[in-house]
Amino acid sequence: MRFVIVTGLSGAGKTQAIRSLEDLGYFCVDNLPPTLIPKFAEACYKTDGKIDKIALVIDIRGGQFFNDIFESLNYLKEQGYKYEILFLDASEEVLIKRFKESRRKHPLAPDGRILNGIIMERNKLRELKDRADNIIDTSNLVTRELREEITKIYSEEGQMETELMITVLSFGFKYGIPVDSDLVFDVRFLPNPFYIPELKEYSGKDTSVMKYIMSFKETNEFINKLESMLEFLIPNYLKEGKRQLIISIGCTGGRHRSVFIANAIYNRLKNNGHKVNIDHRDIEEDVNKGGKKL
Repeated sequence: MRFVIVTGLSGAGKTQAIRSLEDLGYFCVDNLPPTLIPKFAEACYKTDGKIDKIALVIDIRGGQFFNDIFESLNYLKEQGYKYEILFLDASEEVLIKRFKESRRKHPLAPDGRILNGIIMERNKLRELKDRADNIIDTSNLVTRELREEITKIYSEEGQMETELMITVLSFGFKYGIPVDSDLVFDVRFLPNPFYIPELKEYSGKDTSVMKYIMSFKETNEFINKLESMLEFLIPNYLKEGKRQLIISIGCTGGRHRSVFIANAIYNRLKNNGHKVNIDHRDIEEDVNKGGKKL
């Protein structure tokens, strides 16, 4: 089990750090009272590996309870529970700027100067910082760079390359564009099988419809260009910290052209080693209007 205690100065990036760990598959708990750490650790270790990555945020928000942290850490060590501490730090100038921009009050100086609160907090956390296994100074880091640092330290081998979940979604424009779309492509420029009497009742999954759509040179050219663009975008999305990508492909009714193109893109991305799902949102919408249910 990997048991990570995330701590550090207020405003140094603990929230972003815990979100990054959550994306890496960690079971995360924010602001757990330190007195509960031993019981929580025992419960996790008793799951027989079902919970094997834990991250707890422990900081001065715990108030009086925070003073119990060293007793809890010593107990973990005595019981043979392995843990590691991640400490987030930043300069006073940067922390003050972040507090002013967010208009938040410092937890140790709610009615006074932010700087005084920072100094008090730094003194309280000095011993914890000395025990830290990893210290990240976020003074000059943007969110993406902090995520990259977290991933380098706490991800499993190869996890970074597979953590973008891609969904290829076909839809019909007359039923509305999917609200969760990241990328939307309109394939209504392709000839519509709906107007071919012997194809109308079928969908983009059927061989006859597939052959018809592929008979046009624009089809294969579009698929090749779209695949090329997605293969350019995906690693850059990963680099920026994106973890989910919805690629929506639409035609008029969402039954013929969009279904075929979505399947083609799904197969290419899957063959290229990406983690990808396929969904045909509107493929059955016209079934009760003269279409043939598969």
